[in-house]
Amino acid sequence: MVKSNLTTSTLRIAPVGNSVSLFLLISYLLCIGFGLLAPEQIAMHEAWAPLLPGFEWLTWTGFLIGLVESYLYGWYFAILFVPLYRWFAKVR
Repeated sequence: MVKSNLTTSTLRIAPVGNSVSLFLLISYLLCIGFGLLAPEQIAMHEAWAPLLPGFEWLTWTGFLIGLVESYLYGWYFAILFVPLYRWFAKVR
């Protein structure tokens, strides 16, 4: 029987951090783009505001803060998730 690659090797924080960070960054950019194209009633910027302190709609400062915070949230996820995954993988 062939084991899954995830079960035979451990996750590393750096690849997970970069992957999740880029995923969140791309999602942020897509939502900003959608917000620029969509009518105000269905825009996504109101969903980002509580999650990204300092984010303001249609300002350069708010946009850049959103980019940085989206990327940092990915690292936050990786720093917590990878050690938890490793611990639970050993426990089983």
